Amino acid sequence: MSHFSVSILGCSSATQTSRHNQTCQVVDFRDKLFMIDCGEGAQAQFRRLGLKFSRLNHIFISHLHGDHFFGLPGLLSTMSLHHTEGVVTVHAFRKGVELLDEWMSFFNRQSSFRLEYDIIEPGERRIVYEDRGLTVETYPLYHRIDCTGYIFREKQGLRHLRGDMVKFHQIPVSLLQGIKEGADYVKPDGSVIPNAALTTPPTPARSYAYCSDTMPNPRIPIDLSGVNTIYHEATYGTAFEALAAERGHSTARQAAINARDAGAEKLILGHFSKRYLKTGEEILLRESREVFPNSILADEGLVIDI
Repeated sequence: MSHFSVSILGCSSATQTSRHNQTCQVVDFRDKLFMIDCGEGAQAQFRRLGLKFSRLNHIFISHLHGDHFFGLPGLLSTMSLHHTEGVVTVHAFRKGVELLDEWMSFFNRQSSFRLEYDIIEPGERRIVYEDRGLTVETYPLYHRIDCTGYIFREKQGLRHLRGDMVKFHQIPVSLLQGIKEGADYVKPDGSVIPNAALTTPPTPARSYAYCSDTMPNPRIPIDLSGVNTIYHEATYGTAFEALAAERGHSTARQAAINARDAGAEKLILGHFSKRYLKTGEEILLRESREVFPNSILADEGLVIDI
């Protein structure tokens, strides 16, 4: 099975605390790194986890609040100092692209890499990245300002050959690829061996959704339908549900409802309010597990296999 994991670099909400950095994650898919959001402290945590700048070529920004964006200029400057080469693409809303481009034009005129931008329009759903094995798509979220989520989908692989049947029927090597793609085998005498007798089903494709700052909305679980693992902001507990609504956020219980209704297998809670610094976030986990038992808490340095 191909490598597919998520590393948590930061999971605090508006401010850094003594326990948590601001929001940042890195998806590792087949040794390609994809950063999602870039709060302050992101580059330091990136290096602590032993991640390599040379493998990071796409950065996805959910929205333009500082706790999701302020770490990006420094990260890109450091990447240039480390002589990162090739192209680095930042996916963000138009105003974020304008701000970042002005910053980089002033502070990083001689970058070692070419910086490109993919402008995301508010409310759009589209594929913003694709390669042989993976797509990344956007879907709208419902915060105080324009905000987007990202879904990483592994492409469905081919069927698996049954070695015993390939040997028994003496199938030529030149035909094996077609059989993995679903073709039957026509023997020299004209008889047909159905594909189901020659192969087993492909390994189920995996998916990961990043659900950044958002109020509850019935469209969210529809957009997340069928995703295996969901990260969902859970800034507050149920006791502060009114405050969450006022500030455009979700409670842990609301995050769990979205994961349950989307049919997910695992839920990662994050974006914790600093009010839980002393007591810890266990109350958020308990409230989430009442609705969606397979919930876990994000934490710096945590690596989750998808």
